[in-house]
Amino acid sequence: MNQPLIGVILAQIGTPDAPNSKAVRPYLRRFLSDRRIIDYHPLLWQPLLHGIILRTRPGRSAKLYQEIWMEEGSPLLVYSRKQQASLQQLLGSRYQVELGLAYSKPGMPEAFRRLEAAGITRIIVLPLFPQYSSTTTASVYEAASFAALGRHSSSGQVSKRFVPALRFIEAYHDAPGYIAAMKSLLLRQIGKLKEEPDYYILSFHGIPRRYAETGDPYPQQCHETGRLLAEAMGWAPDRWQLTFQSRFGPEKWVGPSTADTLTGLSGRGIRRPLVFSPGLVTDCLETLHELAVEGRELYASGGGTAGNLSVAPCLNDDSEWMAFLSGLVNGTAQGWLQPAEAADGSHLPD
Repeated sequence: MNQPLIGVILAQIGTPDAPNSKAVRPYLRRFLSDRRIIDYHPLLWQPLLHGIILRTRPGRSAKLYQEIWMEEGSPLLVYSRKQQASLQQLLGSRYQVELGLAYSKPGMPEAFRRLEAAGITRIIVLPLFPQYSSTTTASVYEAASFAALGRHSSSGQVSKRFVPALRFIEAYHDAPGYIAAMKSLLLRQIGKLKEEPDYYILSFHGIPRRYAETGDPYPQQCHETGRLLAEAMGWAPDRWQLTFQSRFGPEKWVGPSTADTLTGLSGRGIRRPLVFSPGLVTDCLETLHELAVEGRELYASGGGTAGNLSVAPCLNDDSEWMAFLSGLVNGTAQGWLQPAEAADGSHLPD
């Protein structure tokens, strides 16, 4: 018996439409107005955001985006589209995979409209964030929920009568398939180098320390990911460390700082470091510029040779990684598919 398709939304934060201040400004406005990202009271934050930040930061950010922009567009969007296409191929005709970005196009409402136009009433939301954070995973959950409900806020006008069934894929920071995919990627990258790195930095996007102290499990999950990956790679404790990048504003953030660590590596006698970002699974400004460009500058400022610092790419559309994601989706779809209708042709558990 034919069954309706199951929808899948690959969920990401977002990216500007173009590498110029005109496009960066609305993206930053939406991103920095989310109270899961910046939780200050709007009466305090919004005047600062509109009066200072959105007047100065878009131009600076646009220059950075120009240095990494690809012929096809924003790296994050280009690689996200590749992830979407790869996952669709792996999952097969029983699923329809869409991309939903929280703060830019294609947005969550667009993803839901596409799925619902195909008659889909059951949707799986897959956040491309292995570690849960209130600033990423929860923001995506919220954006997807409002899009499904057909409203912009809990008190906003309702634009839909029918709401599809939703399933959210939870954090997978310690999943063996995720760890194995990263191990395979790193081994390939190391194999391309003339000499094996003498030190490894696992850099995660940071959050304010206050967020962690008030219940966000993100730092703990990052440390668990780092421990499992180091064990899988066979790294001795003195050959690697975990750091946090992308600090913003005056608050104290979780540490140690990636920037401070890179600056001090040469003084510790480290000559061939390799940096990898396990939590950012899609190459973007934070990896292609903050780590690969600014990171080398920081390493050199501390006395190292910039060209000796290697930066591994994100998982992007790596085949082993995509196979892991397809397994997550199939597992989440249990009860929505008949046992014989798993994408790989095998029977799903009852």
